[in-house]
Amino acid sequence: MCGRYVMAKAIGDLVAEAEAEADANLELRQSWNVAPTTDVPIVLERLIEGELHRQVHVAKWGLVPGWAKDPAVGVRAFNARSETVTEKPTFRSAVKVRRCAVPVQGYYEWLAGENPKAKKRPFYVHPTDESLIFFAGLYEWWKDPSKEDGDPEQWLLSTTILTGPSPGPDADSEVLQQLHGLHDRLPIPLSKESIEQWLDPGEKNAAWLVEMVRAGAQEVAAGWDLREVDPAVGNVRNNGPELIEPHSGLF
Repeated sequence: MCGRYVMAKAIGDLVAEAEAEADANLELRQSWNVAPTTDVPIVLERLIEGELHRQVHVAKWGLVPGWAKDPAVGVRAFNARSETVTEKPTFRSAVKVRRCAVPVQGYYEWLAGENPKAKKRPFYVHPTDESLIFFAGLYEWWKDPSKEDGDPEQWLLSTTILTGPSPGPDADSEVLQQLHGLHDRLPIPLSKESIEQWLDPGEKNAAWLVEMVRAGAQEVAAGWDLREVDPAVGNVRNNGPELIEPHSGLF
């Protein structure tokens, strides 16, 4: 799964790496401890006057489908299981036509010990070259019935991150074996090749796209690194670059 991550790059750096465009007034808040229900950047593609534009937008993390009566449903929908995403009512509409990429610098996962009473140890997972990870995501627009037409807060943009099974214990790289031991779920990263197809709003074969990104996830993840970090990251009120510094302990 993916429940906490880091996104502290400036908007200009994100736009350049994503090869996207953004509104001149768009602001991103640096965060080393992003949690569900907060505002996060997403990358999506839209057809505007017949031309495809890749754009950066800000969305609430936790998908709220258009048919929801209350946006609170998004609290439980910050991840979407890739195995069932084309079937679940919350996600099946978005996966057909509203796919996005969620950029992160790295994410946190907690390692459970053999002793169930022992405290879980947090690890920071990130690319070795410090480039951005673009997770396969979905987005939705939800209209607030309590707001009048024209109210800038009438529409809520929300997002979720797809997950899949972690690599097996016999994976062919050390980092993939470590990811297997860390958690049984893996947020699905997009390769430079797959992001083009995943974002394309003209591609309607959702089942094929999901299988494609699932199949390529381990190859991307093989370029990651893991390090143990301070348990302070467990408190969302703690937020600073010190959270990703190495902490004592061994994997």
